[in-house]
Amino acid sequence: MEFDAVMALKSALDKKFAKDIAVLDLGGVSPIADYFVIATGASAPQMAALTDTAEECLKAQGMTLHHTEGLQSGKWVLLDFGAIIVHIFDKESREYYNLERIWGDAKTVS
Repeated sequence: MEFDAVMALKSALDKKFAKDIAVLDLGGVSPIADYFVIATGASAPQMAALTDTAEECLKAQGMTLHHTEGLQSGKWVLLDFGAIIVHIFDKESREYYNLERIWGDAKTVS
């Protein structure tokens, strides 16, 4: 179920022109979540639209949003759906935090 939800989310973010969408499979790497979905927005309004899209998509897949961080900052939004954690960054923050490097042991899902 989670994998299907992640793939639906990836498609939905792509349709909203998110940049550099990455899906990390954290299975066996961390108990935090099963998947990280990471995307970049070009502006604060696009980041807000991507956040709304992610929330709507995953709720439609039966997922429950547990926690949200960073909506006001416009730099990094985190949506915690338990097994799936969504990170939406602006370009500078994405480059600075480089989650793909930090979680380098995780498998990238294509």
